Amino acid sequence: MVDRMVYMDHNATTPLHPEVRRTLSEAMDLFGNPSSMHQYGREARSRIEEARESIAQFINAEADEIVFVGSGSEANNTVLNLFPCPSACCTRLREGRAEVITTKIEHPCVLETSRCLGVKGVDVHFLNVDKTGKIDMDQLQSLLSENTALVSVMMANNEIGTIQDIKTIAKMVHEVGAFFHTDAVQAVGKLPVNVRDLDVDFLSFSAHKIYGPKGVGALYVRKGVHYCPFIHGGHQEKGRRAGTENTLGILGLGKAIEMRKLEMKDEEIRLQTLKKRLQRGIESRIPNIYINGHPEDALYSTLNISFEGVEGEAILLYLDLEGIAVSTGSACSSGSLDPSHVILATGTTAEQAHGSIRFSLGRDNTEKDVDYVVDKLIEIIGRLRAMSTAYTPATI
Repeated sequence: MVDRMVYMDHNATTPLHPEVRRTLSEAMDLFGNPSSMHQYGREARSRIEEARESIAQFINAEADEIVFVGSGSEANNTVLNLFPCPSACCTRLREGRAEVITTKIEHPCVLETSRCLGVKGVDVHFLNVDKTGKIDMDQLQSLLSENTALVSVMMANNEIGTIQDIKTIAKMVHEVGAFFHTDAVQAVGKLPVNVRDLDVDFLSFSAHKIYGPKGVGALYVRKGVHYCPFIHGGHQEKGRRAGTENTLGILGLGKAIEMRKLEMKDEEIRLQTLKKRLQRGIESRIPNIYINGHPEDALYSTLNISFEGVEGEAILLYLDLEGIAVSTGSACSSGSLDPSHVILATGTTAEQAHGSIRFSLGRDNTEKDVDYVVDKLIEIIGRLRAMSTAYTPATI
């Protein structure tokens, strides 16, 4: 038996908020098809539209600018696939423009889709980042032109937590007449997000990153932007996403957003304190480590550290034996033995990238959790370094 169970992998997914769980339980009998005209369908439709309105208000959008989808990955794919679409309704999106710009540190769903666009003939550029994960703004400026169709830059990185200057980037993109999308899956519910102030055209987010259910997300589409559905079929979501709406999931997302409105500010203060306690505890008691990400412009809940001379996978497994859940990078690429593409993009060596661990804190974590993690981590790093042929303290 382990001494304590500690979950510090909230960037991968979060447990259901108790109020979200209650909402889902109470709505289990809400089985009517929202497209049906009888009272069962009308009741489901009414509840979905209430959730849509609440979600829209949270990011300062209008209700009809919110499209419900199956995940953040689907939302991102939807936007990126607008540009090679041959449909007549997409002609104004393209207008002869055939270039897409994104970054080297995006989530795999953006990177893989962008590479697929390249195969389809779209000219895709991948922006460099500095050692803190901030994009090269001079490179972006040099790439922007009348040929640019879309720029996609994530708001907050899922692995190292670095936050980009989305408002400035959007302004630069719009000056050349291109569209701007941001993957805000790790940002919505953690940071204040105002789509009007940011001036974005598309914005993606997901329920399960903010204590909501899996299998549901949302895409903000600025009113007036021409749009083609990624999933074709019925008239659902005003023709923008076919398929019967996930009523339970949407209501769960709505409740999760409602709870974020109530809890986000206080949680930020508390988790900032816990993150500092965790970082100081590790820095003061474990030598030869490197903090990945921006020292200031980063999520208050995310701490990514590289440990010299040890493998991240080994650290993760030993921590798991102690009841501690962390990550070595994106949950969507956890099956890969390759070092993190995000950390490599910051100029870190492959060896250091292999030794990285991501701690992502959440609403249930406590000071006792942090102290337990630090104590166990000290033991584990010491044990692994003692066995490692790659770690030589005197030469580091």
